[in-house]
Amino acid sequence: MLHLITPPESSDSFLPGGLFLNGHTLPSSFTSYLPPPPSPSSSDPIKVSCVCWERCLRVEGGVGGRAFLSLSLSLNGTGGDQKYGKESGEILGHHHKKVEDVDDGLSEEKEKVVINGSGAVNMTKHLWSGAFAAMVSRTFVAPLERLKLEYIVRGEQKNLFVLIQEIATSQGLKGFWKGNFVNILRTAPFKAINFYAYDTYRNKLTRMLGNEESTNLERFVAGAASGITATLLCLPMDTIRTVMVAPGGEALGGVIGAFRHMIRTEGFFSLYKGLVPSIISMAPSGAVYYGVYDILKSAYLQSPEGRKRIQRMKEEAQDLNALEQLELGPIRTLLYGAIAGCCSEAATYPFEVVRRQLQLQVRATRLNALATCVKIVEQGGVPALYAGLIPSLLQVLPSAAISYFVYEFMKVVLKVEST
Repeated sequence: MLHLITPPESSDSFLPGGLFLNGHTLPSSFTSYLPPPPSPSSSDPIKVSCVCWERCLRVEGGVGGRAFLSLSLSLNGTGGDQKYGKESGEILGHHHKKVEDVDDGLSEEKEKVVINGSGAVNMTKHLWSGAFAAMVSRTFVAPLERLKLEYIVRGEQKNLFVLIQEIATSQGLKGFWKGNFVNILRTAPFKAINFYAYDTYRNKLTRMLGNEESTNLERFVAGAASGITATLLCLPMDTIRTVMVAPGGEALGGVIGAFRHMIRTEGFFSLYKGLVPSIISMAPSGAVYYGVYDILKSAYLQSPEGRKRIQRMKEEAQDLNALEQLELGPIRTLLYGAIAGCCSEAATYPFEVVRRQLQLQVRATRLNALATCVKIVEQGGVPALYAGLIPSLLQVLPSAAISYFVYEFMKVVLKVEST
């Protein structure tokens, strides 16, 4: 039983908020909390003054109370106090109940804040890696992107080399980079969201299903989900870009002008024209693009050559530059990225053609996705669904290769952790 007394007014030991124990009536069970004092002379009596600091505790079940957390001992009335601290599991008036220190909760909360903060920083680095990959790759292949749009949007029938000569003659070298800035505004956030969403979805699926490593099904599902996520967030900018490149788009006055024109003439939801075929195309496209690359990467890393490379990288980690820290190495990263991009483009190109045509339709004559597909086949046959596939593949191969290379390189440079 704890004995509480009021200290005398002359006590020098009084501290606000303290609880005092009568040293003469201390129960034997309480002495287990005290350290052994230094051996005083046998002739001197031992005087003990105890100051017990109190702290608010939260009791299991919602019952509040206080507990002794530290003691300040003064032996023989000297000023040389010995301090001893020990937490008690008992609370005044509420013995034998489990308690939880408020400070522990605060420290846990602080720890969570730190973790969340580092997670936000890591996410930002991850997004910037994908965005920078899109900027570099799109700028590099902008001329091929322009040729592809000429075939899809304008329905160009000229020979490829004749079309190149015509653009160079009429618009000069910069004509091949026409609309590239808008393309970057569209693809940078698109790729950033796509890459980040894929890694996040894949890792979440793997942990949720209790697997040590991602299965092929998980890779394809994560790729499809990431494609849909990026499409929903970035389709309006893609629609504006397509309208700008279409005949008469030059007169709209850039991105803002095209945006105002579409809102004024067709309403806000005109920015989402072609949403259904976009999702239908991006789901398999993302599944193939990210799934194929990840499968190739995983197969190599599990091979004897890949394991030796990873082991060597661990042993020589301090001496390796960013390029040498790429898990696949520069050449294999470019190659696997190109293969993934080629497979994705060939599998989903007809959806791309239908989507572009839907974006060009006006409200008065708008058709649904299926009717648009039928109309394209009626006018040009099945090959019309693959119009511009050759320049598109010529664009996708280097674009996908550079995109994956820059993405993996930036993840090393920025020290992006797995999500």
